[in-house]
Amino acid sequence: MAKSADKAKRKTSPLEFFRQVKAETKKVTWPTRKETTVSTIAVFIMVTIASIFLFLSDQVIALLVNFILSISIGS
Repeated sequence: MAKSADKAKRKTSPLEFFRQVKAETKKVTWPTRKETTVSTIAVFIMVTIASIFLFLSDQVIALLVNFILSISIGS
């Protein structure tokens, strides 16, 4: 148990750190151009749908608030 604690506390030099980073990036499965394009289009579609939904929700809430306020002011 003591050895694992010592190993966890051991500092890594900056050079060794960058070597480890380089080794890890070689293990990454990078997306293809087609996967990136499809994902980007999907994100834009979802953002558009969310924007429209939030806009419509805001308009409905504003109408309700104005209606409630007009009732209370008119009384």
